Amino acid sequence: MDWKLELVIVPVSDVDRAKKFYTDQLGFAEDVDHRVGDSFRVVQLTPPGSACSITIGVGVTSATPGSYQGTHLVVTDIEAARAELVERGVDVSEPFHFGASGKQPGLSPNRADYETFLSFEDPDGNGWTVQEVGHQP
Repeated sequence: MDWKLELVIVPVSDVDRAKKFYTDQLGFAEDVDHRVGDSFRVVQLTPPGSACSITIGVGVTSATPGSYQGTHLVVTDIEAARAELVERGVDVSEPFHFGASGKQPGLSPNRADYETFLSFEDPDGNGWTVQEVGHQP
């Protein structure tokens, strides 16, 4: 039996502002924007190349906007990913990795999978991590 993660709900305070951030600044595709009155709206967005989407909206979660932390996006070239985010106006961290003494600035010395990261937040403070996997030197 396959168990596939298809959708993650991200709590936001302003759906239109969040939708603009995720589509215009992160380049997520808009799959659905469906509204039923003032108490229910679901906006489904998918990162480029991903099989899993996110949903933002009204009446879709009781979680506090900004409380979602640690969702990972995976890229093959973290330097190119950072450059794209900066170009799109995202306030993104410098690359970092973890060593014997904890979090360290810069790329992982050997660029091995799962060792180099970036981070950023959406307008509500939901925290995202970008992780490098499959980098070809």
